[in-house]
Amino acid sequence: MTAFTRQTLTALAAGITIALTAGAAAAVADPAQPPQSAEGVIRAPSAYGFDETVERLKADIAGKGIRFFTEIDQAELARGANIALRPSKLLIFGNPPLGAQFLTSNPYAGLDWPVRILVTQDPAGKVWVAYTDFAYIADRYAIEDRAAQIRMASEVAGSIAGSVSGR
Repeated sequence: MTAFTRQTLTALAAGITIALTAGAAAAVADPAQPPQSAEGVIRAPSAYGFDETVERLKADIAGKGIRFFTEIDQAELARGANIALRPSKLLIFGNPPLGAQFLTSNPYAGLDWPVRILVTQDPAGKVWVAYTDFAYIADRYAIEDRAAQIRMASEVAGSIAGSVSGR
């Protein structure tokens, strides 16, 4: 390979890297853009502020007798890495006898159990609650023998998310 060709390829690679990096940064850096949807995610607005939404969800989970495992403050973790992130908390909870039904059908379903609800705040200050649609999870893991359990999990998650809708 000639020196000219190496220089040309090096310059081309550097230009592509810069363009890709700038494009990715622009996609992330524009807080005016609404959050993108994700396949299989159910998203609903909360009628409350961020902290109150989290507390109301946790109270509803406890009120239903569902086991609460943990809360992960993703914004706090991001701050620890010097990354700005709007408020974001992941609540992890579940009913082991129900969740185990999915794992006995397909053990890889354990990647999506226990249940997770994400609470986020958009650039305009609106709080959102999101969770994975259980029908989507059933399809993802080809769980065809637990229709009643999928329906129950969907109803419970919908009820918990609905507890902050203000209706």
